[in-house]
Amino acid sequence: MIALILLHGRFKGEMMQFNNKWTKWLLTGLAVLILGGGLIFFGNFFAQNAGHTEQSAPSGHTKSKKKGLQISASNGANYKTVINDGHYKVSKARGVTASKNGNEFNMVSFENGLLNFSKDHFSTDRYIFQEGQYLNSDTALDWLGRKSKDNPTGLNPADNGKTDSSRAPIYLQTLEEQDFMTQKGNDLSLAGVVVGLAMNTQDSYQKEKYGATYRQNISKQDYEREGRKIAQSVIERYRKLPGIKQNTPIIVAMYAQAPDDSLAGGNFYSWVQSTSGSQLSKWHAIDDQTVVLPMEEGTANDKSVANELNTSFKNFTKNVQNFFPNLSSVTGQAAYHDKQLAGLNVTVTTQFYSATEIRSFANYLAQVAPNYLPGGVPVQIRINAATGMQAYVTKSADSTKYSVTILGSY
Repeated sequence: MIALILLHGRFKGEMMQFNNKWTKWLLTGLAVLILGGGLIFFGNFFAQNAGHTEQSAPSGHTKSKKKGLQISASNGANYKTVINDGHYKVSKARGVTASKNGNEFNMVSFENGLLNFSKDHFSTDRYIFQEGQYLNSDTALDWLGRKSKDNPTGLNPADNGKTDSSRAPIYLQTLEEQDFMTQKGNDLSLAGVVVGLAMNTQDSYQKEKYGATYRQNISKQDYEREGRKIAQSVIERYRKLPGIKQNTPIIVAMYAQAPDDSLAGGNFYSWVQSTSGSQLSKWHAIDDQTVVLPMEEGTANDKSVANELNTSFKNFTKNVQNFFPNLSSVTGQAAYHDKQLAGLNVTVTTQFYSATEIRSFANYLAQVAPNYLPGGVPVQIRINAATGMQAYVTKSADSTKYSVTILGSY
């Protein structure tokens, strides 16, 4: 019996030893399988991701492959423009003003008029347009400020402390630089600079902070006199800017801003050029005029350049008001250069709220506009409602067909 017990104990011990060995082998095998599978998994993972880094990103999220300088295409009537690394090269000082501009038409007519002026001096088929790159916004702000101990470069006169008509007004409201380049191979060279100076004909100010707004009229004699002084200083300062050579042609075009309550923008009235150093050529007059349509009773006369247009514009207004009675007003701005119509902007204010009404009305305007509005010049018709501009109808100078754009539509 004792022998049987000892034999059973030996057998049990050997079995336990055998089980321990098998368990070790099993655990070791599982560990190898898990480790091998993990290596295969992570190997595939990194291989796949390494492959993804070499593939292009999804459409709409790709980085531009265009590096360096490119030049946009042009139809001949407009300038080719400068593109840098796939992005339009914007102005370094665009939109900088001495004070808030209360007439939105001024900035539009100033920028558009300056570009049209430049086309008379730098042809679109020979030169490339570049937004101003030599005057930065900080310097422009200093120039547009009043001259003071803290701002010795201010082009506007120092504050004389007066708050009546004898106060020193802000003459220079804003300025804009346009650069014109020539291309040789992959290189661009500066061929000339045009600087527009917008002069106030009326200066708005407050006697105390958050107080009432007062308006000080500036005579033509005064803003022209001060404008010539400022133009001389601007040319002298531009000569000192990095990248501007002593023989780079610089043209300064003078613009008279319209008062804040005007229904039209201002006009360019003169220009001067410097071809070397700070020397200026003689001043040249610019015969520009902006006429608000319909003309008020008594303003239309035999000498007005807009008599014929005024008549057709009234007929246009009558037609569209008969078709759509929910109109608040129809006004226009006709731009003339050397007594020739250069462009027409029309603003139609409506009481429409329905998207279908806006669309139907815009399409109707595109249909009837050629019967009343002038050809051979660019025309833009803006349709405004209480919530803002809803649509616009436009045509180019060389077209008779109007195109319709409905804002916010899909």
